Amino acid sequence: MDDPLWPRVSDWILGAGGGSVAVDLVGVPSSVASITPSNARTAPMAFRAALAGFSPFDGDRDVDLETVVVTDHGDLDIDDASMVTSQSRISEFAAALDLTGIPVFIGGDNAITRPLVHAVAGDLESIGVVTLDAHHDVRVLDDGPRNGTPIRGLIEDGLPGRNVVQIGIHSFANSRAYRRYCEEQGITVITMDDVEARSTRGVAEAAAYHLGHVEGIYVDFDIDVLDRAHAPACPGSRPGGMTPRQLGAIAYELGRNRNVVAADLVEVDPDRDRDGITVQAMVHTFLSFVSGIASRGLAP
Repeated sequence: MDDPLWPRVSDWILGAGGGSVAVDLVGVPSSVASITPSNARTAPMAFRAALAGFSPFDGDRDVDLETVVVTDHGDLDIDDASMVTSQSRISEFAAALDLTGIPVFIGGDNAITRPLVHAVAGDLESIGVVTLDAHHDVRVLDDGPRNGTPIRGLIEDGLPGRNVVQIGIHSFANSRAYRRYCEEQGITVITMDDVEARSTRGVAEAAAYHLGHVEGIYVDFDIDVLDRAHAPACPGSRPGGMTPRQLGAIAYELGRNRNVVAADLVEVDPDRDRDGITVQAMVHTFLSFVSGIASRGLAP
């Protein structure tokens, strides 16, 4: 039954909202580069379908998201037959978008992050990248630009390692060699143990501190940072990860940061989901991030 006093996120986005704060929603349906075969290319469609189950009111923080103008640009027209050509098309098409606000890209697998950072940044020296991820994503590029390589790829493209902060890195999900690579490159690593030892606000503030020298920050929300119990649709999720509440709280704090200029949400394969658990966690993360954007300039 329709209730005019209980608006839905789907109606709010379709209605474009109202206010001076703007977000651009863009689907990036690509998962040809997944190391584990994945149908994450269908996640933008599943994400939009799940919006009707949520309200645009952040009751924890008393923030009404209907004050935010959201423009849904639909999906990029990606030929997902080749991981190499898809990278160039993602970067080209994203850079050509007529954006009026903060772009939030809905993937797709994590391979989309590298070309999207290029599209947003222009100059890699001036952009910072925050990843919320179980993994370092610094695998060697011998097999191409896969979803386990975007951070190494960006570093090889010229992104300074000190411009990268990784939050939520799991135990038993990475190798010693790749941790050493991160250390050698100057990447800041905030493990799950660190997350639990600090407040969610403290984690976000630490990321902002380490990236105080950059002109803008791109946030990569790899949903496999969640504990496996909360993310069955993420092939790379493992036990020992975040709760959706932790991820949402960090997403909110990052959204509040005026230096954050773009974000993506990736690695959800709807075909693997159970009862919509992971897709809903993806939506919750997005809404929490937008709530932070809506709160910019407000007192803590």
